[in-house]
Amino acid sequence: MDQSARIFVAGARGLVGGAIVRQLRAKGFTNLLTPGRAEVDLTDRAALDAYLAAHKPQFVFDAAAKVGGIQANNQFPGDFIRENLLIQTNLIDASYRAGVEKFVFLGSSCIYPKFAPQPMQEEHLLTGILEPTNSAYAIAKIAGIEMINAYRRQFGFKGISLMPTNLYGPGDNYDLNNSHVLPALIRKFHEAKLAGAPEVVIWGTGTPRREFLHCDDLADAAIFLMQTYDSSEIINVGVGDDIPIGELALLVKEITGFQGRLVQDTSKPDGTPRKLLDVSRLTALGWKPTLSLRDGITQTYAAYQASLAAAA
Repeated sequence: MDQSARIFVAGARGLVGGAIVRQLRAKGFTNLLTPGRAEVDLTDRAALDAYLAAHKPQFVFDAAAKVGGIQANNQFPGDFIRENLLIQTNLIDASYRAGVEKFVFLGSSCIYPKFAPQPMQEEHLLTGILEPTNSAYAIAKIAGIEMINAYRRQFGFKGISLMPTNLYGPGDNYDLNNSHVLPALIRKFHEAKLAGAPEVVIWGTGTPRREFLHCDDLADAAIFLMQTYDSSEIINVGVGDDIPIGELALLVKEITGFQGRLVQDTSKPDGTPRKLLDVSRLTALGWKPTLSLRDGITQTYAAYQASLAAAA
């Protein structure tokens, strides 16, 4: 993938896609295709075929997906499975038929069983039941993995599947109705600080453990693997370390400067007890993340404040 290669980043307006675009530009790649939904709706196969025929990308990063936290996944499972199946099926098949040289499919750590051994190895896929609150999304992503491998076996299509851990960073979704835990905590503590509120309520017991990777680190890993990895075996992308949600909340409280107390609503679901990825396969290839969780959250909070100021 030389620096003049035509590279299509699907989902370039999202958290992950935006980070991939930033990293590609920082590495000197200049011929980037970054259409928004108004330019090409990825659920519209005819529109996607026309776009690929017109622009002829050589490499594709599939960072397009309908995503959300526990509440959104639990409330709208039909939307999550339908939209994700449509997007990834269209992208994979259309890219193959358009002659794309290599394709990166981004899955999710939620593909692994709810009670998978920890840390979760790539071999644990399909060895147990899924977490019910996001099983529709997980099954869509598992279907994408299988489609990539089926096209590799039957057609020789060079596609690889990466399984990122929980992601965060600039450009995240801070809508409390459908965001993930970290941006939700940032917004809750920020707004409570401004309002002088006495407390912030978080969901669950605080005991589930989660691993968090900054989106810029994921983007760097995705570009690295596009250039160095070519296997039907999925590969985990994470930091190899995790933190209890209760401790995460205290860290966000400290970084945002909220002075009140933390209250846990134990009537709300915890989700999967632990989700830690085994990243030894990726580490053996020579890649490691660069941002610590504290530094990453500090940068993300600064970006969130800047976005609020710009919108004011």
